[in-house]
Amino acid sequence: MGIINGEKIREARKNLGLSQDALAQKLGVSKVTVCWYENGDRIPSLEHFLKLADVLNLTLDELTSREVNVIAEDEEDYSVKLSKRDLEIIDEIKDKKDLYKKLYNEPKRTVELIERKLR
Repeated sequence: MGIINGEKIREARKNLGLSQDALAQKLGVSKVTVCWYENGDRIPSLEHFLKLADVLNLTLDELTSREVNVIAEDEEDYSVKLSKRDLEIIDEIKDKKDLYKKLYNEPKRTVELIERKLR
């Protein structure tokens, strides 16, 4: 997948009842350009990227697919948004096998211990 989520653009456009031509008019681009965005063949300029978000009522994270799917305890998918920094922190913790295991098995107690050490 490219920098933008073309499928999300297509889905949002259709949910709003907009044709590619109608979306193109709202953005000030050609219908072909909207088609390129939806197929992931072109990346919109910053101006058009922001307009896309506004017109389609999408967040910038939704347009860039920065949503993370996780499994709930009842095994149903749901979306949660994490910042890039949060993902970096999680990756760092996962690299520390012993710490990760402790956090996984006893998250509250382990965080309290870490917090005490930082004081």
